[in-house]
Amino acid sequence: MRAAVLAMALALAPAGANAAEPPGASACSGCHTASRALDSAVPPIAGRPRDELAAALRAFRANERPSTVMGRLARGFDLAELDVLAAWFAADRLR
Repeated sequence: MRAAVLAMALALAPAGANAAEPPGASACSGCHTASRALDSAVPPIAGRPRDELAAALRAFRANERPSTVMGRLARGFDLAELDVLAAWFAADRLR
């Protein structure tokens, strides 16, 4: 239910609107920088295509894509929540 409400809010938000951060997004931004100015070994995910992010998250969750931490994190979300996270990060929020 929570994911459905967030997905609807994201879909209805006007282009460029700063939608509220969905639950769990801070788990991503703890490693994936939100700034283009920072150099990090962990790739930025903001602004990447939604379908690409969703597929990667699902592959991590299903243990089909090798990872150190991502598989464990992705398994903490259901598929709808992963889709909401993918949609939220797909909006270019890098500074």
